[in-house]
Amino acid sequence: MTRFLTYLFLLSLLLMKPALAAEEKLVSVQTKRGVEQQFILIKPDNPIASVILFAGGHGGLGLNGTEDFEWGEENFVVRTRRDFAAKGLMVAVIDAPSDRPQLGAKFRISRKHAGDMAAVAKYLKRVKDIPVWVVGTSMGTFSAASVAIKKRKLISGLVLTSTMTGVPEDWSIAGKYPDGVASMNLGKVRAPTLIVAHEDDRCEHTPAKDTTKLKDGLTNASAVKIVLVKGGRAAESDSCESKSQHGFFGVESEAVDAIFKFIKAH
Repeated sequence: MTRFLTYLFLLSLLLMKPALAAEEKLVSVQTKRGVEQQFILIKPDNPIASVILFAGGHGGLGLNGTEDFEWGEENFVVRTRRDFAAKGLMVAVIDAPSDRPQLGAKFRISRKHAGDMAAVAKYLKRVKDIPVWVVGTSMGTFSAASVAIKKRKLISGLVLTSTMTGVPEDWSIAGKYPDGVASMNLGKVRAPTLIVAHEDDRCEHTPAKDTTKLKDGLTNASAVKIVLVKGGRAAESDSCESKSQHGFFGVESEAVDAIFKFIKAH
């Protein structure tokens, strides 16, 4: 009887012990053009898909470790990286490549950047051969859309959140891409695409009303869905920064859950 009670006690401790979080590690891969591309990798047990996460802004996280950021730790896709992993997704959080400190809009839509991301996608495929999705927020949507267009054989799905549908007039890409991502050749996207926005996003470059403009451009995507998120916390930053509706402040879980459900369904 004593041995049996001891067994039950140990079993109860095991059941009460919280599951250990998936380990984060800093990975660097050499790309075809000879630069090093850093990213944070989180691999949960038995992931169902991989997500390459592109932060907004200038995108240069300046990673010196998985907890040491020079910039961007509060960005929506950066601060929710563990939430994606907890749902069973292998996560790669992208930094700028070794030959530049930041990811400007022009570089984000370049073949060089798409080639660097191909190296990341291939690395993830070697870790586990599962579908690779690209997920961008704000300025990161330039990266995600461009990679989905240029690397169709590698990318299984596209997620655009708080999408850039307008650019300042003084940007070098303004002439060719006046409507931001909506001016890109979205008709080349074949993969299922999810568009997520906060209905009260006050950033002038990412209005929720432009989600229909994006959907209209995705004429050949195998599936397109728009999700509008509501509510959250009062903004604690500028309307185009992370701690506002633009960054799904206070409703991060709803946004991540919508993304996961779409990925799982496709």
